[in-house]
Amino acid sequence: MEVLIMAGQLILGLSLLVGLHELGHLLAARMFGMRVEQYFIGFPPRVFSFKKGDTEYGLGAIPLGGYVKISGMIDESLDTAQMKAEPQPYEFRAKPAWQRLIVMLGGIIVNVIVGIIIFVVLTYKNGNTYLPASEAKYGIVAYDLAKQIGLRTGDKIVKINGKSYKDFNDIRSTDVFLSDNSSYTVDRNGELLTIDVPNDFIDKLADKKNAGSFVEPIQPFKVGELEPNKPAIKAGLKTGDVITSVNGKPIRFYHEFGEITSKSKNQVIALSINRSGQPINLNVKTTPEGKLGFYAVNMLKTITEEYTFGQAINVGTQRAFQVVFDNIKGFGKIFRGDVSPSKALSGPIGIAQNLFGGVWIWDRFWTVTGLLSMALAFMNALPIPALDGGHSTILLYEIVSGRKPSDRFLEAAQKVGMVLLLGLMAFAIFNDVFKAIF
Repeated sequence: MEVLIMAGQLILGLSLLVGLHELGHLLAARMFGMRVEQYFIGFPPRVFSFKKGDTEYGLGAIPLGGYVKISGMIDESLDTAQMKAEPQPYEFRAKPAWQRLIVMLGGIIVNVIVGIIIFVVLTYKNGNTYLPASEAKYGIVAYDLAKQIGLRTGDKIVKINGKSYKDFNDIRSTDVFLSDNSSYTVDRNGELLTIDVPNDFIDKLADKKNAGSFVEPIQPFKVGELEPNKPAIKAGLKTGDVITSVNGKPIRFYHEFGEITSKSKNQVIALSINRSGQPINLNVKTTPEGKLGFYAVNMLKTITEEYTFGQAINVGTQRAFQVVFDNIKGFGKIFRGDVSPSKALSGPIGIAQNLFGGVWIWDRFWTVTGLLSMALAFMNALPIPALDGGHSTILLYEIVSGRKPSDRFLEAAQKVGMVLLLGLMAFAIFNDVFKAIF
């Protein structure tokens, strides 16, 4: 079922974004009187289609893209026969270069608008819930990756890159991991230390085996929702219980509890519990994974900032464009050799697994769709032949120089671009499969 949910979210999200992207090209072409021959979501083979006016609308069986065929344009179809005839007034090639440029940018513009709208609506609806840095008063839990750069459990991170911060999640932000020469200022037992973050650190974070294993706030906790048919509920544990000791060892924080239970897999452990002021003792047998079967409630206090619609427009737009800035920084890391392409690049399988997940949560679905919309706009803007950015680069050359490249050059550029894109897609899919298996 989880696989179907992941696939369903991916197909719906990509279909929406691709459909709107291609609609941007279609509307811009129509605005300048160009004939649009085909508008398809998905690649062949064709599932169904219908014709309205001069345009055939359809759905392809492979939901990894789409296309709009505009008369008189050298595109994925490589329809060179049409290009041998005299240009017609309704053809792409017969229009001024500035009009053709707007048509090529139409899809990118729509994806940016869609991304901004999604982030603005989510920001207005949900606000911003975060753990204040001041509330993480017990310090951090440092996992293996954090220990590798010199952090220790109990450290209090007081500054990031020499500046104070308000949101605990800023410690794990892309501004830290995608920037060069980042550092933390740490209070360790009253002594201030500087912990440098290696420039290639994000390459380790990108490894699947290290997912989520950097730092967390040290947090007092109580028992939250109980999972059915698991040891906790069978032993009599109840929501709201506060676990004060395990096997006679006093505990206060969730990481202390986790360290003990992870070493007591499939064993009976003795719990001392505070239940509404009353001490209770229970014996519970852990699962083979060292779990009891309850969700912990973090007792640190979070803050929720609510925004007016005007404020949400500002904050949501910043969040949308942060995706673009992060992509630019990420590519910089790849080109400098700080990040392995095999870890940084994901295809459809990786997106479904790592971003959408196996549970359908609408807020997460729209967040990921907004992120993908901005990422799609960025990727399409790259000056690679066959992408919108490649076509736009050639058109900018024509506008500046006053010389139009030959059809032969455009055909060759389109072929080279298609080979590059197909190769990149094949690499991404193979990489997804490899990471999923190994």
